[in-house]
Amino acid sequence: MPRYPEPLAVRIPEACRMIGVGRSKLYELIADGTIQIVKIGSITVIPVGQLRALVEIK
Repeated sequence: MPRYPEPLAVRIPEACRMIGVGRSKLYELIADGTIQIVKIGSITVIPVGQLRALVEIK
């Protein structure tokens, strides 16, 4: 079975699924600067590294 490379960034719904939070909570994290977004035209994406760093156990 072929393995596809992990995406560098994901859209909002996928980001919610990846970290297990709702859309409102994700937007709170964006608003307070915990998660940074990237705009590509009218599309908003979140770098996967941002999501990994958020849930990383230290």
